[in-house]
Amino acid sequence: MEARAERRNEKSAPVGNGMDHERDFDFTNADFGRIRTLIYQRAGIALSDHKRDMAYSRLARRLRARGKSSFSSYLDDLEREDDPLEWEAFTNALTTNLTSFFRESHHFPLLAAHIAKARGQVTVWCSAASTGEEPYSIAITLIEALGAKASQATILATDLDTQVLAKGAAGVYTMEQVKNMSPERLRRFFFKGTGEQAGFVKVRPELRSMITFAQVNLTDGSWPQVQKTGAPFDVIFCRNVMIYFDKPTQGSILEKFAPLLKPDGLLFAGHSENFTYVTRSFKLRGQTVYELTHDRAPRATAMSGGDPGQGGRP
Repeated sequence: MEARAERRNEKSAPVGNGMDHERDFDFTNADFGRIRTLIYQRAGIALSDHKRDMAYSRLARRLRARGKSSFSSYLDDLEREDDPLEWEAFTNALTTNLTSFFRESHHFPLLAAHIAKARGQVTVWCSAASTGEEPYSIAITLIEALGAKASQATILATDLDTQVLAKGAAGVYTMEQVKNMSPERLRRFFFKGTGEQAGFVKVRPELRSMITFAQVNLTDGSWPQVQKTGAPFDVIFCRNVMIYFDKPTQGSILEKFAPLLKPDGLLFAGHSENFTYVTRSFKLRGQTVYELTHDRAPRATAMSGGDPGQGGRP
């Protein structure tokens, strides 16, 4: 889940011009304040002031779908009825999944070199999987690095947004989305659509079978799905999502990552993320790549044979 604001063609004024004309609904400071509070409580996302227009345009669709005439009435119902499906729709509306195949490409040769030295079964957690481009890029890298041994490798792909997880699990993409991939990779890892599916590709079963898609909220107190699937991990990808959390939330998540990594495991971050000052468990190894600090590695070793979900805080 990369919760990045994306402009939509809605009846709202451009960000920053202070104009509210042509909007279907009134949108007060109090409305936006409630939304910020609710999404922080629900998903740990800290919406900044400049996301106000994004919040309006996304949630206005929910008001129309529910037949509401005001944000206050929609938010009142959201809190009073506590409908899991509407909470899911509310959360999905405020998270945008901007991603692409082999995004931040410098990470993948580093992943390949690290995995090539791994012993035993290789496990990777992609913790902000979005619509699947990142976990499939990881899977391609593992196959190319491990050869026949890749059949034993597993990838856990998680996200908060259930809609994008469904798209990732389906593994269907437009030719535009794979245009930067080499012809060799396209032939090896994708089926090309014909007839009604012309202009689309679908990942091959051997690629899809490596990946388990599951919903995980990184701000939850525990991650039972993660604890049961693949941990401890050789690598955790957590790219371009932590910037939407405040520093205490970032620190809490990073402390929970630490015991889920193997002692020599790597944590990949996004290009605009810096974890140096929010955690004692990780140190910078290279360009947005982190490893466990020395004092955490022995604890991770001790835990590798037990329940990886326990003891995540110092």
